[in-house]
Order: sequence, then C-alpha cells, then structure tokens
Amino acid sequence: MAAAIKALNAKIRSNPMTDYLCSTHFWGPASNFGIPLAAVMDLKKDPEIISGRMTAALVGYSGVFMRYSMAVTPANYLLFGCHLVNFTAQATQGYRFINYHYLGGKQKMVEERAKEGLTSAKEGLNAASAKIESVTADAKAKAQELAGQAKAQAEKATR
Repeated sequence: MAAAIKALNAKIRSNPMTDYLCSTHFWGPASNFGIPLAAVMDLKKDPEIISGRMTAALVGYSGVFMRYSMAVTPANYLLFGCHLVNFTAQATQGYRFINYHYLGGKQKMVEERAKEGLTSAKEGLNAASAKIESVTADAKAKAQELAGQAKAQAEKATR
C-alpha cells in the first residue's frame, strides 16, 4: 500500500501543474480568499457597522502578507493577489469608516434618510388624498342616485 501511495505521489509531482495544485502555494491562498470576498461583499453595507480597529488590523495583515508572498521562494503570486484584493477592499472600508464617523458622512446620511422619509410621506399623503377624493365622489354619486330614486318613489306615492 505504501508503495502505491509513493508511486501516486511521484506521478502527481512529475507534472508541474498537478504539483502546484497539490501544494500549499495553491491551497493556502485559495482557502484564504474567503476574507477578501467577504470584504468586497461588505462594501455595500451600511458604514455604521464597520469596525475601525478590525479594518486597520486587516489592512496591516494584508500588507505584511503581500510582502511575505514575494519573499518566499518561489514567489507566491496567488497569495499576493489574494492579499492585494483584501488590502484594497479593507482600505476602501477604512475610507468609508473615516468618512462616516469623522468627516460628516453620518450627518449627510441622516439628512438623506430624512429627505427620503419626507418624500415618502408626501407620496403617501397624496395617495391618501386621491383615495379620499375618489371615495367622496363615489359617495356623492350614490347619494344623488338614491335621492333621485327617493324622489321618484315620493312622486309615485303622491299620485
């Protein structure tokens, strides 16, 4: 059994592509890509939930490992790409954090939400007003119809 495993390993290692796919130079960055993917997905979330400390830690972490990926032999370009994406996404998150908490982004967001709420309230008021006018017109028409029927019945009864 050991000889069969040794032969399979020799076969895998003889092909450069399969040798790479079975190495930590591939699987380390491949499994690590979850971090930058999550960071990219978080770019659409509310900046209020961004942690400044965690973002700073991830920027530093990615910067260190970008350097490390070029220092090892052979250079690990997949690891470099993984941390470059993460570094960029985290730096963007850092900008969003600073803008929201320190450069007036929070106030602008509150004002925008207030304007959206006011617009929504006006639209609701206009819709309600149109509905009231429609119901009033229908009630008026029905009242006139009933008044006409009552007048006709009163004339018929007086004859």
